[in-house]
Amino acid sequence: MHTTSRRTFLALTGLSALAVAGCGTASGSGVRNTRTLRYQGSAGAVSPAELAAALGHLEDLELKWVGNTISGPQDIQSAASGQTDFGGAFNGAVVKLAAGKAPIKAVVSYYGADKHAFNGFYVTEDSPIRSPRDLLGKKVGMNTLGAHHEAMLDIYLKNHGLSRAESGRVERIVVPPVNTEQSLRRGQIEVGVLGGILRDKALETGGLRKLFSDYDLRGAFSAGSYVFTKRFIEQNPETVGIFVTGVGKALDWSRTTPRDEVVAKLTEIVGKRGRNESAEPLKYWRSYGVSAPGGRIAAQELTVWNDWLSDRGDIKAGQVDVDQLYTNEFNAAATKGR
Repeated sequence: MHTTSRRTFLALTGLSALAVAGCGTASGSGVRNTRTLRYQGSAGAVSPAELAAALGHLEDLELKWVGNTISGPQDIQSAASGQTDFGGAFNGAVVKLAAGKAPIKAVVSYYGADKHAFNGFYVTEDSPIRSPRDLLGKKVGMNTLGAHHEAMLDIYLKNHGLSRAESGRVERIVVPPVNTEQSLRRGQIEVGVLGGILRDKALETGGLRKLFSDYDLRGAFSAGSYVFTKRFIEQNPETVGIFVTGVGKALDWSRTTPRDEVVAKLTEIVGKRGRNESAEPLKYWRSYGVSAPGGRIAAQELTVWNDWLSDRGDIKAGQVDVDQLYTNEFNAAATKGR
C-alpha cells in the first residue's frame, strides 16, 4: 500500500532533524486527551486507522483528514513537527527520523509483508538470471534507493554469500513503480520490483518469473508503524490507547474476515468520504500484511533496519536506542510484553 510512499525516504528524513529542531511544540493539539486526531490519507486507499474508525473501534475519537501524504517519511515528519497528530511510515524511515533526534515513538504496526502482500523481484520468463550471482553487473529497478527494496536486495545477496564489494556491482536504478513492468519487458532493466496491484496486473499478463520476494526472505513481518510524538503521548494517553487498540482490532478484523467482505467495506468507506478518488484499486486489495495480533510491534522489526542503516553508514552504530523507539503499552489488543 505504501510502496511508492517511500520514494523520498533519504531526502525527507535527511531534513527531518532541521524540521524538528525548530519545533518546540511538536505535540499535536496540546489538548489533554483530545478527541480529534489530524492525519493524512492516500487517494484510493483505506488505511487501518480509517478502517478502525469506520468499524467503530475508535469509540468517540474523530479522525480529521487534512490532505493526502506524498510519502511515509513526509507523513511521520508532519507528525513530528505538529502539523498532524500521527503518521505512518516504513520502519527504516522511523529509525532514520529518530536518529535525527525527532521525539517520536512507534505505537502499532500498520502494514507489512505476508503471502498476499509482498514485494517481489521479477525477471522476464526467458531471463538467464537464476541465482544471486547472476545479478552481478545487472540493473535492478526499484521505487527508491536507501529504503525497503534496496535493503531486501542487500539481505538477499548477503544471505547467499556475496561480499559487500560484489553486492556493489549490482546496479540499483530508480524506476517509478508504474513504469517498472514496461521497463522490465523492454529490457531497460533486468530485474524489477513489483508489489500490490502493479504486481498482480503484471502477472496476469504473463511472461514474468519471480526471483525472490521480501516474504521469501523474512517470512511474514510488519514493515511500517504509526508514530506519535512523545509529548503527545504524555498529554493524551487515553486517546493514544483508544487509537492503538482500535487500529489493532481493525487489523485483526481484516485478517479474519472473508476478503470480499473486507473489500466491500473498504469500497464503502471510499465512496462515503467524498474525496474525488477512484475505488478501483481496492478490487486488488488482498491484505495489510500485518500478521502480529493487534498490530503488536516486535523489536526485530526496527532493529533489522537500524542494523542495515548502520552498516551502510547512514546512521552511527548506537545512535538509536530501539528499545526506546517503540511501545506496545497502549495496545489492549496485544497486551503481552512491552
